[in-house]
Amino acid sequence: MSKAKPHTLVSWIGGNDLKSTGNTGTDSQALGPLAATLKAHTFDAVELLYNYPEEQVQPYLDWLQELVATPINAQSVSLTSPVNFDEIYIQTNQHLAGLASEGRLLSILLSPGTPAMQAVWILLGKTRYPCRFYQSSKEQGVQEVDIPFELSVEYVPAVRGLGSAKINQLSEAAAPIDAAFDDIITRNPRMLTLKAQAQILAQREVPILIYGETGTGKELFARAIHNASGRAGKPFIALNCGAIPPELVDSVLFGHLKGAFTGAVADKSGVFQQADGGTLFLDEFGELESAVQVRLLRVLQEGTYLPVGGTKEQKVDIRLITATHRNLLEAVANGTFREDLFYRVAVGVLHLPPLREREGDLSLLAEALLASFREQDVGLEDKKLSAEAKNLIFKQPWRGNVRELQSSLLRSALWCQGDTISADDIRQSLFQMPEKNTGLLDRDVNKGVDIQELCDDLMRHYIPLALEASQGKKTKAAQLLGMNNYQTLENKMKKLNMI
Repeated sequence: MSKAKPHTLVSWIGGNDLKSTGNTGTDSQALGPLAATLKAHTFDAVELLYNYPEEQVQPYLDWLQELVATPINAQSVSLTSPVNFDEIYIQTNQHLAGLASEGRLLSILLSPGTPAMQAVWILLGKTRYPCRFYQSSKEQGVQEVDIPFELSVEYVPAVRGLGSAKINQLSEAAAPIDAAFDDIITRNPRMLTLKAQAQILAQREVPILIYGETGTGKELFARAIHNASGRAGKPFIALNCGAIPPELVDSVLFGHLKGAFTGAVADKSGVFQQADGGTLFLDEFGELESAVQVRLLRVLQEGTYLPVGGTKEQKVDIRLITATHRNLLEAVANGTFREDLFYRVAVGVLHLPPLREREGDLSLLAEALLASFREQDVGLEDKKLSAEAKNLIFKQPWRGNVRELQSSLLRSALWCQGDTISADDIRQSLFQMPEKNTGLLDRDVNKGVDIQELCDDLMRHYIPLALEASQGKKTKAAQLLGMNNYQTLENKMKKLNMI
């Protein structure tokens, strides 16, 4: 059985705590917020920060340790002021980061300290270090509290810690050659889980299939997996299967010998040979035709292939990672993709969400990209997003994912006349796709159709129009859309991440 993670209470030592030193009254609150909490709840360890003189704190710590059996560790921090947000943030973030790296379960006592200290605890505990919150008061005693809102991570100055190389790679929508899992910038729980799963898969010699829309980071994940695997020092070869002319697929995959066909003036190696010993990443894998699928399956089963025009089998040792935006299970069901090949490549499966479903990441990426613009062009060094601009960014579906976000932000930064990018600047930078019936009614069913996504697209288009026509009155907007009531409209908007 795995060992349980130690549950640690973290807190500042406040003035009311120090005043309680030596108190043995029956009123638990006479003990001060910290001692009262430790008497009311059980923790495995206590981590305290203080900015008081040592001669005041040490007697309190001695008394507190006599009062409770829980191990207590206290650390003095230097603050020029107990209300300096920047200094408080730096100290508490560093402390929580160290505790989180040890795998501890964290709880924070909010009561001791200044309002600035309490605000920073909430900021960090709701964005960077998931934790439980406690408070202690004379009126309500000690209780665990629920903070019923989520914070937008653009208010966390963690973007300052991102290296310019990482941001440049994001702005270019390109996966770096030396990509590691740290290059996958996210705070979204779903993405963090995918990163953890990918790191596990990296250590195992199994084929991996990565699902995801264009721009969701499929190659970034593939390169990180390769670089974290035992094949890190060997080649990583990436190929977009959808960009290969059908008549050249075999040659590109398996190579050819001189004279094998018109134009084959010399021997040429294919991607399997180029990736020998390393990793072969086949993007848009679902676009391969059935005949090619058969030959690919044979290579994976037997570890050998035959170059075009060759007569001697060649051995190959590769780790295969495939990626596609298509639903291969549907393709298997309708007979356009081989079932045996699907189960051969889909051993480790990662389904990357689109940017619009990565709650908490949109603002982080927007600020990171804007920071990269400031570094690259002195004319943009003072540009920042207004609150209205951020809200407009949050409402966009970003079907092009990070690539679309980057280009839109760059256009708005270039067009912005002042230092603050407004909602109008963002609005002007967005592309309005023309409405065509062919977009919805003439899809190629043979390539798979996500009917629910088409319905969601209609909702994303008409809900804002209805709200505008009703001057923001949801009851009227719901009527215009043929919905029973405004609750139905709100539920649909929440599902589509529109509020």
